[in-house]
Amino acid sequence: MHHITNNSLNILVVRTFTILALVFSNLAFSQATTEDEGEYLTAEEFYQSLNPTKGTITLPGGKVAMQLGDKFEYLNPENAETLLVDGWGNPPGNKSLGMIIPAGVNPLTQEGWGVIITYNADGYVSDADADDIDYNDLLKDMQKETESYNKQRIEMGYSAMHLVGWAESPTYDKSTHKFYWAKELATSGTDENALNYNIRVLGRKGVLVLNAVAGMNQIQEVKTTMPSLLAVTDFTKGNRYEDFNSATDHVAEYGLAALVAGGVASKLGFFAKIGAFLFAFKKFIIIGVIAIGALIGRIFSGRKPQQD
Repeated sequence: MHHITNNSLNILVVRTFTILALVFSNLAFSQATTEDEGEYLTAEEFYQSLNPTKGTITLPGGKVAMQLGDKFEYLNPENAETLLVDGWGNPPGNKSLGMIIPAGVNPLTQEGWGVIITYNADGYVSDADADDIDYNDLLKDMQKETESYNKQRIEMGYSAMHLVGWAESPTYDKSTHKFYWAKELATSGTDENALNYNIRVLGRKGVLVLNAVAGMNQIQEVKTTMPSLLAVTDFTKGNRYEDFNSATDHVAEYGLAALVAGGVASKLGFFAKIGAFLFAFKKFIIIGVIAIGALIGRIFSGRKPQQD
């Protein structure tokens, strides 16, 4: 369970705001190279190499359709991985159904942000607890769990991360079975907090997971844009929440509160393993100071930047 979401939620980056980081990280990712030819790509060439598509999208597996219109663009799983790893400097191995990015916005710019799409095939999630959740108490528990994971983050070479609070309190729409909330996170040694905007769409046999990652300075844009994406995203016929068959379909072992806190793992006491609060910064200016020296050498030797 949670194989897809666990991987997608473990996309980790370290952000340091030093002059050296800003100078050389901009140089590095604006000159990303092709793997075989050793020739530099401009930021625009890199963007176009992702082959973003618009219109009506059916996600891999056929369970979900998205009517993107002209406001959003879709990256398939392979190109999403290219953006995450080569463009935003995340570790490789991220399993997703693709990504949604704002149409016409180069994801390598300060204005760029994205929505990573995954799917939890854990079964039908009952919304019976929708009116009984105390989100303030839940937030306190989540903050404690986040702090308990910082030792492991530091051992892995990443800065400690702190859950500041709700950037937008959880809201569940009983008529559409769509759930959304936003978290503000602070990372030690940085001046800007991160925004994680989360959407969950309940289906017959699982939950569609949409996680937007951006800076807190982009919160108004994200809060304005995400409802539009939510409105055009739904399960296909036969896979919708109302298609549930109690005689044949599996019921998930958790409810809405656990979706916010990280799924089954939060209930069983090993919340830290799924890294539900590790989605942080992702821009191309994000780079660890330790990695800068090796990266500079690769840039000027004409080799493709590797992940450190």
